[in-house]
Amino acid sequence: MVYAISLSAGELDDIDWQLQLDQFMGKTMGSSMRPRDLSPQVTLVFARTRPVSGRAGAAYQLRWLGVVKHPKGRKVATRDALIRVEPLWRSPAPVELDTVTASLSQEDTAELTPMLSSEVAVLPDELAQRLVAALRGLGPRFAELLDHLTSVANQAPFDSSRVEDRSWQEQYDSARLALTIGEFPLAPLSSWLRPPSPHDTYLSGLIPQPTEQSLIEHDAAHSMPGPRLLRPWDGPDFRCDIHVFEHEGRYIEVANVNATPVEGRLGSDLIYYHEATGSFVMVQYKRLPPAERWVYVDDRLRDQLDRLEAVAQASRQPHAPHDWRLGSDPCFLKLAYWPEDSQADPGGPAAGMYLPLSYVRLLLQDDCTLGPNGGRRLGYSYADRHLINSQFVELVKHGLAGTVGTSREELLALGSERALEGYSVTIAAELGDGRHPGETVRERHRRAHSRKAGKRQSKKPAPARVKPRKPVPEDQLFLDLDQDFAD
Repeated sequence: MVYAISLSAGELDDIDWQLQLDQFMGKTMGSSMRPRDLSPQVTLVFARTRPVSGRAGAAYQLRWLGVVKHPKGRKVATRDALIRVEPLWRSPAPVELDTVTASLSQEDTAELTPMLSSEVAVLPDELAQRLVAALRGLGPRFAELLDHLTSVANQAPFDSSRVEDRSWQEQYDSARLALTIGEFPLAPLSSWLRPPSPHDTYLSGLIPQPTEQSLIEHDAAHSMPGPRLLRPWDGPDFRCDIHVFEHEGRYIEVANVNATPVEGRLGSDLIYYHEATGSFVMVQYKRLPPAERWVYVDDRLRDQLDRLEAVAQASRQPHAPHDWRLGSDPCFLKLAYWPEDSQADPGGPAAGMYLPLSYVRLLLQDDCTLGPNGGRRLGYSYADRHLINSQFVELVKHGLAGTVGTSREELLALGSERALEGYSVTIAAELGDGRHPGETVRERHRRAHSRKAGKRQSKKPAPARVKPRKPVPEDQLFLDLDQDFAD
């Protein structure tokens, strides 16, 4: 089965800059179009052009290729579902449909062409296989890209009953959260195959991206430099994998560090470091059971809170305007929630509650966290207020939360310390100077307020904003960060 999405050439031209920036697209379809096979599927995006002179109907041109990981989509209206195509790659070359169908039978062509008149079509298995084979026959660049997308489509979802899958799920979520804060495309993280060892890191399973210069046109086609700020940890018990992600001249280094066997890990940490301001925030993950959505506050959790307070001491007093923060909390507890039927890629950081450390202390002194037997609990029913993904992301990307004056050496020491204590640590460092020129505080602030950077680089004017047919909840304005992609 293959999804085929057809939009007018004008529509695709108008959003071309946005597709290059995000490397994903969402499309609404009727619920009746939902396929029976709910496994991930390769997706072809066509531009519908004007009718060809002397022929009936429209002509079609292949523009983008991608993967829909959740063909069922997410319900957005009574009879509509939203599917998400990610990763999304530009076609190695614009290909007219006639060029592809030249190697198909007349029966296949007669069946395919009318289906493309719909904005979303689900191609039958046999027809889809022959169409993909015809695309492979166009040359090695198409074959390479289709091999990559097929690998992404065939990746196994996380199995929450396995301890290593739970660890990988948390490492994936922390890396995705870091890239969201820095406004880097998320698609490269979703190309993943299960590593051979349960003790390996999530990053060790990333599927290499197609790198041929002519395959794609955006900056990700350039070869990535090696890490500059982070370094692999030494030692027989350390497993460290580092990836460098680049977008529009900005770089972020992401490292997964495991220093203990997966069975003995206490959880996962994210340390997001912004080099230009010498500031980091730390997020410690705590999984919420899907049914209860609360956790007991036991001696282990209290000890973890004490250790987070020690981490917070790394911050110094502000000495410049850009050092000012809303508060003195650089450490947060994320009570993360994955539904039981959650698949490998929810379309954004997992839903959850972000609780600043000082707020947790107040909660644990208040009757609101008392359980029926006098114990303490943390969860959705035990805190009147909490930060959600979109709110937390905005605070960090604007530099309103985090430490002041933290050096590279202190960052590396903290990562090593947390790994030795038994945590799986993700360190994401957004580079700010050196051989990769970084943003000034003012530039970072402007970018965080607006995504006009992509518009300025586009040769075409940005499209007018389209009003939704009905009010959209606030969280959905931030890429549905707190919604699972499957309903």
